[in-house]
Amino acid sequence: MTDPWQFQAVCVDAFVASWRARGFSPVTIDNDIGLLERTLTALGRPAWEVTPEDVDRVVGDLAVKGRKTSTRREYVQIFKGFHRFLQARKSAEIEAAFGVRLVCPVDEFNASRHVGDDSPALVPPPTPERVAEFFDFMKQRIATARKYGPAARDYAMFRTLYHAGLRSEEASLLEKPDLHFTRGPFGKLHVRFGKGAHTSGPRPRWVPMLDGLDLVLRWFLEDVRPKFPDSPVLFADESGGSLHRGTIRNRLRYLMELEGRPAAERFSPHALRRACATHNYERGVDLVAIQQMLGHWTVSSTMRYVRPSATFIEDAYQRAVAGTLAELTGKDTTA
Repeated sequence: MTDPWQFQAVCVDAFVASWRARGFSPVTIDNDIGLLERTLTALGRPAWEVTPEDVDRVVGDLAVKGRKTSTRREYVQIFKGFHRFLQARKSAEIEAAFGVRLVCPVDEFNASRHVGDDSPALVPPPTPERVAEFFDFMKQRIATARKYGPAARDYAMFRTLYHAGLRSEEASLLEKPDLHFTRGPFGKLHVRFGKGAHTSGPRPRWVPMLDGLDLVLRWFLEDVRPKFPDSPVLFADESGGSLHRGTIRNRLRYLMELEGRPAAERFSPHALRRACATHNYERGVDLVAIQQMLGHWTVSSTMRYVRPSATFIEDAYQRAVAGTLAELTGKDTTA
């Protein structure tokens, strides 16, 4: 008789092998293996025997322990992906060995909504003024920091997160050859490990270096990156390796603590990505262009990131009226 736990371990190995075949980054694979193992341990039974009530129990326990909405969603999604793999690759073997026909226990009642704890529906992104103040603080800190290299790297990295709208992991996986300063009018970043949807694997994209990001990155490559050990990694740690996305989040938290602003004025790396979407939308950039820049599959996903300011309608109206008057009178009414 087939041992269910041994068979599940073989299935997990095959699932991980499929990630490598689809080109997932080593960092992503390491993180997701640990998450899948924790999820299966918490469920306490082979995946094909898991019921909706088991999923409810695990998610409920995480909520009681105070784990974030995003963490609870990750548990559900990793199990759902594994179960879908079993249905596609192992369903016949499971039915023959254990007499179970696979039915996914993740349903409309326990599937987590894709809304994070700092959802744009709840917490607005930092304003352009607030972002500019933070970067001014970082720029001043470079001159006084005990270590010039890490302080300057952090400045360039967070400028990149904001101006290019990158996810933390996308920035951590950038390499020096991914900077193409002669591509297009501003230069472009080749985001080779863009996040794919529904476990589809990396989705590469080209992102323009807007708002002077090309100048920041030229300075970084010439003056800052040589302070770190030689490696292909762009934003390297002090050993030359890639920064983990958790390290990037912790660096930002540390810097804002140094800045000394109230807790209400602090933000996450993901909030910089939402700020990129919102601020470009407010100044008239086409929504489809922002969608392509951020690497979203649909415009509806991008719209969830956009949180215009309280005076957005009035500002848009004034620009429209000013433009109309200028056409009628031949004068620039915005001067």
